[in-house]
Amino acid sequence: MRRTYHDLLAWQRSVKLAKEVYSVTKGLPDDERFGLVSQMRRAAVSVASNIAEGSSRSGKQEFLQFLNIAKGSLSELETQLTIAEELAFVERDTALRNTIDELFGLLHGLMNSLRGPRP
Repeated sequence: MRRTYHDLLAWQRSVKLAKEVYSVTKGLPDDERFGLVSQMRRAAVSVASNIAEGSSRSGKQEFLQFLNIAKGSLSELETQLTIAEELAFVERDTALRNTIDELFGLLHGLMNSLRGPRP
């Protein structure tokens, strides 16, 4: 049985993001395996996981709460990527940053649609 979150573009892009992060972090130094590598991977997986979990909850408010958590994880990931770039562990990755930017927009749009029209 297919889950409804599979149809959400935000979830689809967040899975793509997680795969990209795993690929990028393969090149980080071995001594960062329990530092930035672990943090970046967990943050990326958290985005997709929170979208999935929130969509499976009983109401809009719960879903919004989990989408807020997903946005927080996405912000963490963006910060960790910046640190990895500043430390010259990775080159500036425009494609990854574009995916992050797109996902911020998708989450924002999804949250607005759940909130409904503003008075």
